[in-house]
Amino acid sequence: MINFKIAALLFAFFFLLSCRQKQKPDSDIKSSEDFPKEMVEFSPYEHNPVFSGTKGETWDKVIRERGFILFENGLYRMWYTGYNDSKSETKYLGLATSPDGINWIRYEKNPVFSQKWTEDMFVIRIDGKYFMYAEGLHDVAHLLISDDGINWQEQGDLKILTTKGDTIPGPYGTPSILIENGKWHLFYERNDEGIWLAVSDDHMTWTNVQDEPVLKKGPGNYDSGAVASNQVIKFKGRYYMYYHGTSDARWSDPGATSIWTSNVAMSTDLVNWTKYPGNPVVKGDHSSPIMVYDGNNYRLYTMHDEVWLYYSSSEK
Repeated sequence: MINFKIAALLFAFFFLLSCRQKQKPDSDIKSSEDFPKEMVEFSPYEHNPVFSGTKGETWDKVIRERGFILFENGLYRMWYTGYNDSKSETKYLGLATSPDGINWIRYEKNPVFSQKWTEDMFVIRIDGKYFMYAEGLHDVAHLLISDDGINWQEQGDLKILTTKGDTIPGPYGTPSILIENGKWHLFYERNDEGIWLAVSDDHMTWTNVQDEPVLKKGPGNYDSGAVASNQVIKFKGRYYMYYHGTSDARWSDPGATSIWTSNVAMSTDLVNWTKYPGNPVVKGDHSSPIMVYDGNNYRLYTMHDEVWLYYSSSEK
């Protein structure tokens, strides 16, 4: 009887051991399934940067924050923020185009919009119209619409409500949009203290999905001081947020020289996010990351305060 019990225990032990050996380690699961290589592994173009401010006495002597790139009909189009404090404190909107995403030509009639402070923009084309969500003065997001991506019409500041319907005062900046099953989702930050999610039926008035951030700072040092979302894309049934962060909680202080990182988080429901354990995904002080799909591969561009190109592992 005793020998039977011992034999049964040994059988159970070796059975469980064999099952355990067949399971993938957590790190492998996260790398291969939750975070596929083409979403998180990038190598820099050898001749970076591919675009920057003119460094001369033009309206776009310096560029800043997130620009945005769309690939359409074989042409890359980049909207960017330029400024020159000796000419104006207002940040204006510029346009540049490229046949290869490397060599860029500024639009000859830049700036394409100068009636209102416009920076940190996100651009999406729906039903033949371009929708641009951007930060205005004091980091209040506003909307512009265009038929051609050149001539823009201001629509006004966004209105964001709590889950109870109370209006949230500014700031609310770094707006990015995802349209899923006809529903518009807005990711935004408030003083870079976290990333919130809101939804809308009219593109202008938004209601929080929850009043707590869907992505918080930390616990890693690379984003313990600030976070802001730049883009959310869907890939193989999962959502990937490309966001920037810094370890410096005093990044907004005058004269601060903070280092900003480019990072990725994954979600299956847009509310609960898992940060990539290998963050940041590129080296150095290169932030405001966005992904651009050319029909075959993704490329990553960091936009602040020069434009750097990174090739995804899928393009190697």
